[in-house]
Amino acid sequence: MAETTKQPRRGSHSALRDFLHSEAAGGIVLIAAAVLAMIVANLPATAPAYFAGLHIITGPTLNDHLGPMTLHLWINDGLMAIFFLLVGLEIKREVVDGRLARADKRRLPVIAALAGMAVPALFYLLIVGDEPGLQRGWAIPAATDIAFAIGVLALLGKRAPSSLKLFLTTVAIVDDMGAVAIIALAYTDHINVVALALATVVFAGLYVLNRRGERRLLVYLAGFAPLWLFTLMSGVHATVAGVLAALLIPVTLSPAAPDDATSPLHRLEHALHPWVAFGIVPLFGFANAGVNLANASLATLADPLVIGVAAGLLGGKQLGIFAAVWLAEKLGVAKRPGSTGWAQIYGVSLLAGIGFTMSLFIGGLAFPGNEMLIDRVKIGVLAGSILSAALGYLVLRLAYRAPA
Repeated sequence: MAETTKQPRRGSHSALRDFLHSEAAGGIVLIAAAVLAMIVANLPATAPAYFAGLHIITGPTLNDHLGPMTLHLWINDGLMAIFFLLVGLEIKREVVDGRLARADKRRLPVIAALAGMAVPALFYLLIVGDEPGLQRGWAIPAATDIAFAIGVLALLGKRAPSSLKLFLTTVAIVDDMGAVAIIALAYTDHINVVALALATVVFAGLYVLNRRGERRLLVYLAGFAPLWLFTLMSGVHATVAGVLAALLIPVTLSPAAPDDATSPLHRLEHALHPWVAFGIVPLFGFANAGVNLANASLATLADPLVIGVAAGLLGGKQLGIFAAVWLAEKLGVAKRPGSTGWAQIYGVSLLAGIGFTMSLFIGGLAFPGNEMLIDRVKIGVLAGSILSAALGYLVLRLAYRAPA
């Protein structure tokens, strides 16, 4: 939409290199935020304030189903819309002007990501079986947390070649596309037709401006605010507004330099990255990772919901992605990333089982208002993600062979 082509600018930094760097650092901050949340949620002196603070009423009722806006809702439905705006920008950049722009480049990430979503969902459904109400959580282990996974890769330093990082990044971006579609289609139960119509009018207005060549970011950001509000009021999850707005941000096509300084999309992406990586995502992690383990027991770990989520992330992700890459190469459909061995592909497949941010987010949508089930989701996500991170790190560390 309203894309133009421009010659590469000399001396420009790589958008993808900057992205990987900020995601790696942001992932480490996210890990620290999650650990802090677990500590605060389990200390007798801080736990009451932590849980009570998240549910302080801080605003009006914008959606009858959600009730009054609380601090937790502002984080999950407000700030995370900005996170999804960034996700949408990254998706558009990669599809229009990046590694997913060419069919031969996107074939393997798409195949791997689709298998990496379907197999974990199947694991989950097979484990929870016909347990009443638990089937709604099928998408929880289907997501990959790119910040957390890249953060673990960063700890490996030179032991993780750049081709491996790029593969994981592109798989996670395709994974994000699937997660957005799931949120929009599978977790929308109550529709306010009037509000949805108003959101459509705002989107259509921004689309018209885009087609007429409007390139001022302020115009699109001004439209993003009512689009978010009407989407929230409609019953469609408000974070979808972030992705829709991102699709309308103009981009200047610049082969070999996808961070052209004149491109509105790239300027906004660079501006948002530090705020999202070091502010919004860690805050989300702190607000959602805390679970009080006082009443947890071995029986909790044997709960079908906990096992389903953890097994989906740990077992489903590695099996789905590794098998998809192996089959794609054996059948001649696509080749694995250059200079990577099968052990490294397996290690990255394990890291893709770090679901954290997106899995916690989908868990809240799957079981809204049911704190007991959400706590079990958190335990399953934490267990599956930590095991995936630890095993993936170990495999990649052992698989590394220093250049001769």
